[in-house]
This record gives sequence, structure tokens and C-alpha cells, in this order.
Amino acid sequence: NNMCTNSSKQSQLEISMYSAFRRPHLLKRQRFRLGKLNRRRTQLKEAKEKKRMMMMMVVKSEIKMKNLKLYMENQSIIEENEKLRNKAMLLHKENQALLSQLQKKLSQQN
Repeated sequence: NNMCTNSSKQSQLEISMYSAFRRPHLLKRQRFRLGKLNRRRTQLKEAKEKKRMMMMMVVKSEIKMKNLKLYMENQSIIEENEKLRNKAMLLHKENQALLSQLQKKLSQQN
């Protein structure tokens, strides 16, 4: 039992040593290639992220423009609504005045 724990501790130690000294057995040329690949991978990730951020900025500015257009359209609708409300109020007053005149004429005829 003691022997099992020693061997498992030893294998864990070997694994941790291997990960601590990443690929020590690689030749200098292979390490150079790996570094180059890693740099290229990093550059590609950064370029992809930059492109994504640019697209987000474009989408955000398009949304802002759409929002502004809708706001302006809404303001003109509100103004038009106010004009129509005032016109309706004047027509209502005129209608009441005409109705009152009609009632006076009808009462004078009787």
C-alpha cells in the first residue's frame, strides 16, 4: 500500500515537472517554430477581436442613427397631433355656435 502511494506521488511529480519545464526535449528550431505559431495564433485572435469590435461600433452607430431618425419622426408626429387637436377643438366650438344659432332660429319660428 505504501509502495502504491509512493509510485503515484512519483508519477504526479513527473507530470508536474514536465508541465513546469514545457517541452524541454524540443530542439531550438522546433521551439522557434512553436513560438512563431503561437505569435501568429495570437495575432489572428487579436485581428478577429479587432474586427468584431469594429463591427460592434458600426452596428452601434447605425442603431444611434436609426434611434435619432425615429425620435425626430416622433417629434413631428407629436407636433402634428397637437395641431390636429387644436383644429378639432376649434371645429367643435364652431359646431356648437352653429347649433346654438340653429336652436335660436327654431325657437323664434315657434
